Amino acid sequence: MSRELNPTQAFWLGHLSYAAALQIPLSAYADTQAVMLADLMAWEKRLIVQGFPVPPRCRPARFVAVEVVV
Repeated sequence: MSRELNPTQAFWLGHLSYAAALQIPLSAYADTQAVMLADLMAWEKRLIVQGFPVPPRCRPARFVAVEVVV
């Protein structure tokens, strides 16, 4: 059984896909687009629950390895 996206689902999945393609965090994407971060995150969760494939988020490393020379 194949399900089709309705226009609202397609709108939000498009935003999530574009953010993933740009390889930027959703917070940075929301800042550059006319969307709220909370809406992106809510729709990400909703689409996953509804069984639609959602691209993985870009999650930059929080820690960076450094070399200490003594």
